[in-house]
Amino acid sequence: MGDTAPTPMLDIGPRIGCDVVNVVDVTRSIDLFGRRYLDRTFTSHELQTCAGPARDQRLAARFAAKEAVVKVLRPGDVPVPWNSIEITRADWGGCGVTLSGNAAELARAQDLHDFQVSISHEADVAIAMVIATRSGTRIEKKDDIADD
Repeated sequence: MGDTAPTPMLDIGPRIGCDVVNVVDVTRSIDLFGRRYLDRTFTSHELQTCAGPARDQRLAARFAAKEAVVKVLRPGDVPVPWNSIEITRADWGGCGVTLSGNAAELARAQDLHDFQVSISHEADVAIAMVIATRSGTRIEKKDDIADD
């Protein structure tokens, strides 16, 4: 057999992230750390949107969405502050994703765009699914690169 160069992988198409959060974990964090936890984890828009009945359920759903966004971003060693991912409330009643800081830079560097999010919550559990589009960028898998 002859030597062949490794075939570059084409990393295109959507990236998907999903996360599930126990509402009681968010409630405990609020009880333990109060305003410090809320301000480090959520934006003022998120806190305003989630105020009122079922606040902890709504916040848990947004936390799950932030975790799902991180899975899509694949940050490696780059820190992604929770506040750099905002789950917005759309006019039609659903949610959207707005990125800033390191989260936005990671998305730009990886050509990730058109983030879509779906969240749901019940009394004790919240779930979120996030999808983002990625345009065709050639990457080589580390396992495929031959040593000289």
